[in-house]
Amino acid sequence: MKITVFTPTYNRGYLLGKLYESLLKQTNTDFEWLIIDDGSNDNTSNIINKFIDDDKIRIRYFYQENCGKHRAINKGLDIAEGELFFIVDSDDTLIPAAIELVLEKYKSVENCPEFAGISFNKGYSEKEIVGKTFSSEFMDCTNLERGKKNILGDKSEIYRTEILRNIKFPEIEGENFMSEIVLWNEVARQGYKLRWYNEIIYICNYLEDGLTVNRDNIYLRNPNAHKMMVNELLQIDFPIKSKVNIIYNYYKLWKDRKSLIEISEDININKFILVISIVLGIVKSKIRRRK
Repeated sequence: MKITVFTPTYNRGYLLGKLYESLLKQTNTDFEWLIIDDGSNDNTSNIINKFIDDDKIRIRYFYQENCGKHRAINKGLDIAEGELFFIVDSDDTLIPAAIELVLEKYKSVENCPEFAGISFNKGYSEKEIVGKTFSSEFMDCTNLERGKKNILGDKSEIYRTEILRNIKFPEIEGENFMSEIVLWNEVARQGYKLRWYNEIIYICNYLEDGLTVNRDNIYLRNPNAHKMMVNELLQIDFPIKSKVNIIYNYYKLWKDRKSLIEISEDININKFILVISIVLGIVKSKIRRRK
């Protein structure tokens, strides 16, 4: 099995059919669909069992008590059978040629041990990209170097399973969220690059009950993971204005709960840089409101 398409899911039974249909339409079926149900209490298990009964693609389904997407990914890495690990969220879909493109492009780095895998663009549609990208066919760099290469926004990364299996997400007791950037940056620190391709293969659907929309509440419930995420974002070579936004957003969320000194210590910056970032953030917000 060349690819494990991995889907962590929680109370998304009503959406899984769209993803399933997109997998049925794949022009190459050299993949397994591995699903970890993170404690759903809807009809997720019934829906997935119907997919399994259809016997049209290989599906493996496991249930765990609710403990967070990152722990579901860790478990998925333990049991994945594919050489490549491709996370596809339950509210998203793949274009019909996605698996075929992954297999085709992966050949260019398959025998290069310095590469952890490959990546493609995500899109709101097949023509509208999420984030920003470069102009060439592909770019080689680590996740820490993506800022200066204009590889911005959510991307569709496909990693060698064994590399992720040997690293995994940290798990913090009492917290059930961990940003994927924590794992991606650690892969980069261990010297691995990705080959980033300039094609959309993954269609996103950011829902009102999703992690992206509810991120502030999620961060407040998971303070240590949020702190780790912000520190990792500041390690990437993003432009200064992007880093100012990251610092200001962290301050805004925690300003009523932590002192300036605590906030500066959390994200390993001196108080002066924090104050400058706050002032610039406030000015920018006022300008935006006037427009």
